[in-house]
Amino acid sequence: MPNVADLCDLLDRHFPPDTADSWDSVGLICGDPAATVSRVLFGLDPTIEVIHEAIEVQADLVVTHHPLFLTGVHGVSRDTLGGRVVHEAISHGIALFNAHTNADHANPGVSDALAAALGLVECAPIQLGDTPFTGAGRIGRLPYTQSLSEFAEHVALALPETAGGIRISGDPEKVIDMVAVCGGSGDFLLPLAANLADVYVTSDLKHHRVLDHPRDACALIDASHFATEWPWVLAVASLVASELGSGVSTLVSEVRTDPWTAHNASPGVLA
Repeated sequence: MPNVADLCDLLDRHFPPDTADSWDSVGLICGDPAATVSRVLFGLDPTIEVIHEAIEVQADLVVTHHPLFLTGVHGVSRDTLGGRVVHEAISHGIALFNAHTNADHANPGVSDALAAALGLVECAPIQLGDTPFTGAGRIGRLPYTQSLSEFAEHVALALPETAGGIRISGDPEKVIDMVAVCGGSGDFLLPLAANLADVYVTSDLKHHRVLDHPRDACALIDASHFATEWPWVLAVASLVASELGSGVSTLVSEVRTDPWTAHNASPGVLA
């Protein structure tokens, strides 16, 4: 039976930690590298609810995309959110691991999973990395052209439903062939995507960027951060299952960690 260190090595091979951004935090967050692993739970965020789920399903390891701590901390007392996660995990023998920007840059990585969920083919990075197949974002082609309104409906159906839904900027009748995607916050790739694609699918686009975006440039679809990265959770769980076989059980978290819980669709009144 593999141990925590074995699982860390497997994940590091696919998502090399040295490819993470310098500001990032990736790898083993807590846990004993020598502890055996029979069950792994995969999720997007290491929230206390996910840890409670791990306790309930008797997972030995939780693998997430987002890190528990992105900035330095001077303590992990139980009365803090992060400290409570650490205490609950350790007290129940659960190790915690994350792959963040190293998973964003990998091939296949976060944006590959998003592209696959949307059915794109002939994909390549928007911003090249160390090899022709690694880097940030992905651009690919639809198997057949669609209008922007048709493609937006396809995106809404292909990704997890969230309170915020998706937002669209562009002519509903615009013909969509080439699609750029970036799982998570993709505002930084907008200038490149605009020159390459008919539509850019990402999350967390900034107001002024969209306001200043030329109307005759690529259309924009802004989905929730959670929704655009969720396909990677399914992909990495499948990856580990295929490499380890029946020796380790792989489970996908049922906890929805999108922080937005409701959407008021009333039109409101402009003064």
